[in-house]
Amino acid sequence: MNKPIYVVGGSKGGVGKSLVTMALIHYLGSQAESEKVFLIDADTSNPDVFKSYEEEVSSERVNLDEADGWIRFVNICDENKDAIIVVNTAARNNMGVAAYGGTLSQSLEELERRLVTLWVINRQRDSIELLQDYMDAIPNSVIHVLKNGYFGADSKFELYHRTNVKKAIEKIGGKSLLFPDMADRVSDDLYSNRLSIAKGQETMPIGNRAELRRWLEEVNKVFGAVVVND
Repeated sequence: MNKPIYVVGGSKGGVGKSLVTMALIHYLGSQAESEKVFLIDADTSNPDVFKSYEEEVSSERVNLDEADGWIRFVNICDENKDAIIVVNTAARNNMGVAAYGGTLSQSLEELERRLVTLWVINRQRDSIELLQDYMDAIPNSVIHVLKNGYFGADSKFELYHRTNVKKAIEKIGGKSLLFPDMADRVSDDLYSNRLSIAKGQETMPIGNRAELRRWLEEVNKVFGAVVVND
């Protein structure tokens, strides 16, 4: 089996996909046996993750609103068998997934890769409805739901906790986890200066670095539960 594909999804803006993607790349690169990562940034109109990481990992911007983009996605997976593929999806990506997601889904066996989706949600109903659409379009992905702690404590995600979607995901081995909130001062520093997390650890003021370390300790617990590299 070749290295897995990790898709960070959510299909809407503002749920925190970019930060989760950055954290995942950092996590994979900071393990005892550092993994080779190839980043696909599908947010071609605002590729913040690509701009933060293009000097640290192999990266490409790919438009997953179009059939050609999904073809390129599959070809990147085939050309980089020794790399974990990490995909940062765009806010609008639900239409592309519905139309062309089968291109990837039908290629997984030949690629000899496992597809894992980290679906980032806020507390709104559309996060859950878009997840159901994704599950219908790509039924052979393992899915873990990350409840973004920026939007509140775990108890605040009551709507998701009551859904059949949660039951369906957990029945087949998916997990529902709270992704830790990061202090606004630190996240603003990362985004405004287009810093990778590693660069942030080197260049941020001491207080910001302390918050970043605290946050990373919590992030590592989440990814430790859902990331399997081989």
